[in-house]
Amino acid sequence: MKLTPLCGKVYLVGAGPGDPELLTLRAVRLLEKADVVVYDHLVSSAVLDFVPQTAERIYAGKRRNEHTMRQEQINALLVKLALAGKQVVRLKGGDPFIFGRGGEELQTLAAQGVAFEVVPGVTAASGVSSYAGIPLTHRDYAQSCIFVTGHLKDGTADLDWPSLVRPRQTVVIYMGLGGLPEICRQMMLHGASPNLPIAVVQDGSISTQKVVTGTLADMPERVALAKLKSPCLTLIGDVVKLHDSLAWFSPKGNSVVEKEVTAQKGRPQKEAVSA
Repeated sequence: MKLTPLCGKVYLVGAGPGDPELLTLRAVRLLEKADVVVYDHLVSSAVLDFVPQTAERIYAGKRRNEHTMRQEQINALLVKLALAGKQVVRLKGGDPFIFGRGGEELQTLAAQGVAFEVVPGVTAASGVSSYAGIPLTHRDYAQSCIFVTGHLKDGTADLDWPSLVRPRQTVVIYMGLGGLPEICRQMMLHGASPNLPIAVVQDGSISTQKVVTGTLADMPERVALAKLKSPCLTLIGDVVKLHDSLAWFSPKGNSVVEKEVTAQKGRPQKEAVSA
């Protein structure tokens, strides 16, 4: 049913890690009926294909050191559109409540008396790890999993390092590509083995996916050789050992760069890069 003037509503929708097949049915139905879609940088073009031509699209993406809109401007925009009677889909990559600032946006809407609904999405941690063949938990390797943000301010890291280096767990780091050398260094300084397995996944779940595996000691060099770019997700823990045997996703049209990186480093092929 079409919303009447002054009865607008904001739907905070998770777009998943990229593959449109991972969208919820609720998300698809809302996109198809939206008046306006306000979307982020991490939303894939395939997901946006569900938005009708009649709907207005507003890009509000944020990248490292490059913000189209400040968060305060996005909050105000959502309020303005809803008060104008629009059915607004606020579309965020992954899940809006996991490092998506969804809670901040809803606080503003609630304060202004704007109606809203939350539609969860497949977060990058579960979606990307699944497509990389790396279980987040496994009875033989990890009995817990921690999600943290690796977005470092002024090049420094202020994470709870003692909790991140505990054994038999998986650490998932969002937005950690730029700070990867410092993250690896700090984990080793706080007692993690230099040989602890680690994987960095670029563009998880879509055709440009790349997976680089290695150890805390050599991963920064491997990532540099592979020329990975954001968005990337980092997974640290013994579960990464399962990648070689459980990797099932073969991105179409994506060449394998494993041999090239291995040749440059002179190391066994299985420790380098798969795509």
